[in-house]
Amino acid sequence: MLACKSVPLIEPISRRRQHSHLVTGGIFLSVMLVSMFIGIPNQVHAQTVNMNCTLIVPRNPLSATGLATPYILQATNPAEGPCREANPMQSAFVQAAVVNPKTGFLAVYNPLVIDQGMRPAAKPVIPTIPAGSVVGIWFGFNGAVLTLQGAQANTLAQGNCVNGLPDSPFGQFAYCNAVSFFAAANQGIRTGTIVPPALGRDHKGLPCPTTRSFFIVDQDQSDNVTTSYLISPRGRLAQNTAANRNALANATVLTNPSDNRLLISIDAVLGCTPWMRPDLADPGHFTTALPLNELQAAAHQPSPMALVPSNDPMVLVMRNNTFAPSLTKLNLYRVGVDQPEARTLWEASPRAYCLNLVQIAPYRLAIDAPLLGQGATPDAAVGNTLFTFMAQRYVNTFTKPLGTGLNCMNMFQLQPRVATVKNGEDVAIAVLITVNGQKRCFNSLGIAAPIKACAGAKDTSTPGPTVHA
Repeated sequence: MLACKSVPLIEPISRRRQHSHLVTGGIFLSVMLVSMFIGIPNQVHAQTVNMNCTLIVPRNPLSATGLATPYILQATNPAEGPCREANPMQSAFVQAAVVNPKTGFLAVYNPLVIDQGMRPAAKPVIPTIPAGSVVGIWFGFNGAVLTLQGAQANTLAQGNCVNGLPDSPFGQFAYCNAVSFFAAANQGIRTGTIVPPALGRDHKGLPCPTTRSFFIVDQDQSDNVTTSYLISPRGRLAQNTAANRNALANATVLTNPSDNRLLISIDAVLGCTPWMRPDLADPGHFTTALPLNELQAAAHQPSPMALVPSNDPMVLVMRNNTFAPSLTKLNLYRVGVDQPEARTLWEASPRAYCLNLVQIAPYRLAIDAPLLGQGATPDAAVGNTLFTFMAQRYVNTFTKPLGTGLNCMNMFQLQPRVATVKNGEDVAIAVLITVNGQKRCFNSLGIAAPIKACAGAKDTSTPGPTVHA
């Protein structure tokens, strides 16, 4: 749902690229408007892509058999066109985690998604789940609205699945049994059987970021998952495991762009290490996961900690054709990512969120600029390096209206203190940042440049007070 969030192309394993998508939370913008932001490939016509899909949750979803049973993607309304998992604009992703607080067992398993009527390219691995374990499941989506539907009438209730409010889905996010999973995991953390690793420090000496860092968050933090799938040349899906990569020659990788996946990319260039646990589908290998990121953030994110605010597009509802906050929907989202419920909407204040964002993100962008400048962009239609991508992503988050951004600038008369220079294709190629009252210009590699190199930046920032990350 963010203007700079990525929708990946299907590309070879050795080269992964992402494209952005846009979703509004409950009521979604038209596909044509989406295409303005996401750089849809020429061979894909936005008018013909159905952005609203349904995922069929298998029977007994929290069991080993249920996890190994492929989820089925289909159109919510067939009249709007088909939904195809191999189409990166419609792809859905599933991520599960298994925890036993008494023994400290904690592992990840990524169930497979396939199209209705198709077979997997490789049979999913049946995970081994120790007795006494608790399973949680999370969902991500590259389209607009993902609806969960049970294989049987009681499947969603059986799995404790949450898709948002009955008349207002989150959009790209959903979960099953997440509350019980996090309760069990936090029990293990309290008793010491599970220990989230320390964050460490990046190459500049700053604390490594988390999904709750105001350097990382955008208007819809903590959404989507780190799952990826393999696609065979014939368009059939398989779990992304070493065995399947060896067996499926010329397979490509399909990914779910997310704050969680972006964090992993940023960690790589900053010199940080994400928390990884065994992959139950890929013996001998470790992997990242949304619940791991959230547990580590809860344990170690320095103050201030970013928690989902009431103006997050995924927790808004429509009232009289206007976006409005909903405490119920907000808390349904928060508990699904292990965040404390807000007692009032005031506790999830958009103003406080915006103030923390503007005080931290520009400073951190300026400090880590040369590191980020060495990273590959997640979306070449937004920024030409990871640095320019992060800068433009922040600007969009801060300035765009509710439903596509946090509207911090207009709602609270705050200036972003970051401006970008764009080329003729509307891609950010340089960044002007105001920190501690000083304007600094950086080229795409994050190297300091003369101010005149940022002359094309639309800067409305005013000098601000000294701030610290």
